[in-house]
Amino acid sequence: MQPDADRLTGTRRDAIRYCGAVAGAGLLAGCSGRETTPSGSENEAGSADGGSGGDSPDTYTAAMAPVGEVEFDAVPESVSVYSLLYADLAVALGHGGAVNSLGFDADAGGNTLDAYYANLDGVSFDREGITQLNSGSGGGISVDRELLYELDSDLHLADPALFASFDGWDEEDVAEVRERVGPWFGNSYSRRHAAPPEAYRDRYEYYTLPEIGERVAAAFRESERFAALDAVREDLIETIRSDLPPAEERPTVATLIYMDGTYYPSRTDEPGFANAHVRPFDVPDAFAGDDVTYETAYDHERLLEVDPDVVLHQYGIASYYDVGAVREELSDHPVAGNLSAIANDRFYPSGDPVQGPIMNLFQLEMTAKQLFPERFGEWPTYERGDDYPEIPADEQLFDRGEVASIVAGGGE
Repeated sequence: MQPDADRLTGTRRDAIRYCGAVAGAGLLAGCSGRETTPSGSENEAGSADGGSGGDSPDTYTAAMAPVGEVEFDAVPESVSVYSLLYADLAVALGHGGAVNSLGFDADAGGNTLDAYYANLDGVSFDREGITQLNSGSGGGISVDRELLYELDSDLHLADPALFASFDGWDEEDVAEVRERVGPWFGNSYSRRHAAPPEAYRDRYEYYTLPEIGERVAAAFRESERFAALDAVREDLIETIRSDLPPAEERPTVATLIYMDGTYYPSRTDEPGFANAHVRPFDVPDAFAGDDVTYETAYDHERLLEVDPDVVLHQYGIASYYDVGAVREELSDHPVAGNLSAIANDRFYPSGDPVQGPIMNLFQLEMTAKQLFPERFGEWPTYERGDDYPEIPADEQLFDRGEVASIVAGGGE
């Protein structure tokens, strides 16, 4: 059944207008003619910081590639989200209650978020009424467009280029959702600086995690709150970098996923927000000499040839993967049992590469303790399904109370 375009008349959708695509020369051009640089600054007051702009004093704009500049007359009250990055951002900005969807299982995604929020008083992810968007099977991703019409969201906090890559979607379908329901506002390929679908490549830009946060904060008019939260991250990174050992004393590190006797490696020395919790440690990438792609797979013998000092198993917190059980399996294996990371008990549950700003704080702390326990304190034993473990107050690397206050709107 085709959606009725007329049903949008008189809704809040009329208050949020898509204002253009990305112009050339790497600049985001809006309907008012302002330009935003990749760093988020402007040559006129307005969009990047969530300030005034647009056609009237009541409107404001926010900009992000590949969608360009979007003009708002009101802060979005219902938001479709696909990835944990944007769900975590919405919570961090005090708008978690606006989220009405997740790409995959809402309970699993909510469990992951709440595992990180467990030690933040008053911070949680409300899974009530959250719609699962993905209905694909066998590795394919399929989202029924009718779901987006039914949700009738003020904003799709998701990358249109990503949706255009899904089974049964193309850029025309994405444009139709934008026009009949609400605008898109997201950027997913910055995760690993992968190439987006060809139709979006000439207007794509890659952002760091803070740069994505700045832009989403502008859409919610929460730039000050995000700046306060990002200051916590900057302080944490300074704490880490000021106490790192000399480069020659740092361990070689491998990030990977293990399933059914096979290792799926990824690189830590490549750009993208997937590595935002590992990059600040400037550790040698165990896979630096290999041509690693999303299709790369290793057997036990090949990983033993690489033999990293430390293994960080991705998606290890409140996740499908039981890293403790994996570690036991490998310990009993005649080949994998010889891995240095297994022999020295340095095979750890690690973070989620699709991380938002709150997740990133905990994942930075977690990685510090796993890589350099003698400097940042031991990483506690972690069992599958548990919340992020409680860290003794004198070994915490950032202030939980400060973060909770910022999320609640009390940050300076």
